[in-house]
Amino acid sequence: MNTMRIGVVGLGTVGAGTVSILRNTEKELARRSGVNIKVTAASARDLKKPRDCELADIALFADALELVRDDNVDVVVELMGGEELAKDIVSLAIKLGKPVVTANKALIAVHGAQLLGQAAQAGVPIKFEAAVAGGIPIIKALREGLAANRIDLVAGIINGTGNFILTEMKEKGRSFPEVLAEAQALGYAEADPTFDIEGIDAAHKLTILASLAFGIPLQFDAVYTEGISQLKLDDLAYAKEFGYRIKHLGIAKRVGDGVELRVHPTLIPQKRLIAHVNGVMNAVLVKGDSVGNTLHYGAGAGALPTASAVVADLLDLAKESRLQNEQRQWTQSAWPLGFVNNEIDELPIKPASEFRSAYYLRIEVSDEVGVMSKLTTAFAEQNISLEGIKQKEPNLGEDGVSVILITKECVEHQINTVIDQLKAMPAVREDIMRIRVEYLN
Repeated sequence: MNTMRIGVVGLGTVGAGTVSILRNTEKELARRSGVNIKVTAASARDLKKPRDCELADIALFADALELVRDDNVDVVVELMGGEELAKDIVSLAIKLGKPVVTANKALIAVHGAQLLGQAAQAGVPIKFEAAVAGGIPIIKALREGLAANRIDLVAGIINGTGNFILTEMKEKGRSFPEVLAEAQALGYAEADPTFDIEGIDAAHKLTILASLAFGIPLQFDAVYTEGISQLKLDDLAYAKEFGYRIKHLGIAKRVGDGVELRVHPTLIPQKRLIAHVNGVMNAVLVKGDSVGNTLHYGAGAGALPTASAVVADLLDLAKESRLQNEQRQWTQSAWPLGFVNNEIDELPIKPASEFRSAYYLRIEVSDEVGVMSKLTTAFAEQNISLEGIKQKEPNLGEDGVSVILITKECVEHQINTVIDQLKAMPAVREDIMRIRVEYLN
C-alpha cells in the first residue's frame, strides 16, 4: 500500500487536532482510501512549546519553507494562519508540485485568485474545506452535492463568536461589552476581536462561498460588511416583539443580472430554523432551483471539528492520488471552485445602494404631538410601505420615546433618503439604528 506523507505547517489548535486525528484513525483512513496517510513533518514558530498532540517520529522544522522543500513531504497542510508567509508557503508547494490543504480563509479570500490560477496551471490541487464553517462540509456540498442546482441564495451564520455574543445578549439580557469579555475569557474571541465582531472573518468566508455557488471571482473587497458592536439589548427585544430574531449573517444572493455580497446584522423570522442556531454553532442555508432550501448545521470552529474537515480533504487527495496517470497529473480537484479550468462568470456585484431588503428602524424622538405623522410622511414620500410600527412608552421622568418601524421591501437608496430626512428633524434625538430584514424564502 502506498504512503502519502504529510507536512503540517502550524501546530496550534487545528494543527494539533489534525495530527491527533490522523494518528487515531490511521487504519480507518487507509481502509477508506487504499493509501497510508502519515504525518512525517511539522513546523512551528516555537518548537519547545508543549503541544496537544503526539509528535514522536515526526521531523520538526522551525522554518516552514524548509518543511515544504523536504523530500519526505508529499502534501503540505497549511494551518498557521495569516496571509503573507502562508501565501509564500502555498506558492512554493505548488511550484514543487505538492498538493495543498489549508484552513486559511483569509488566504483564499484575498489571494485565492492568484494561488488557484497558479495551481490550475501547474495541475496541482488546493483544498480548503476547513476554511469555511469548520466541521460543516459546505464546500463539498456546493461543489458536488448541490451541483445539479442553479444556486440563488447562500445565507449563513458563519462566525461562532458573533453568534455566541448575540445568543447571550438575547437569552440572558447581558450587554455587548460584558458578553464580549466573556467570549475572550473562554477563548471564543481574540484579544483583538475586530475580525469577529466587525464581520471581517465572515466576509472572508462569504467570499469563498459566493465563488463556489455562483462561479464568480474571489473578490473579498466587494463584500459589504457591518459588525454587531452597535447593537443594543433593546434591538433584540424589539425584534422579538415583532416575531424576529437578530443574527449576524453572511448573504450572497442573485438579484436580476448581478449578485449581492453582504455581511451584517439581520432580522430573521422566528419560524426559520436558522433563527434558532445559538451559541458558537454555525449554519449555512443554500437555496437551489431544484432542491429548494437546504440547511447545513454544525460546529464552525474548534480543534477537532476543523481538523475533521482538513482530514477529509486529505482523504480525498489520497483517493485521487490512486487515479493519477503516468505523467502524475491530478484529477479535477485542480479546479477547486468546481468549474472546469476555473471558468468564472463575471456577474456584477451590486453596490449597497441597490440592495433590496425590508428594514427595521429604531428612532429616538421627543414625546410631542405630530412626530408620528412626520415620520410616516417621510416614508410615504419615498413610496415605502410599513409592515409594522410601535411607539414605546417613555420611561418615568423622560420626555423621549423609541419608535420602532419595520418596512416592506424597498431599495436601499430609498431608505437612505428617508433616514437623511428623519435625521434633519428637530424631534429626532439620536442616530437612527437600521437593521436589514431577510425572510430567506
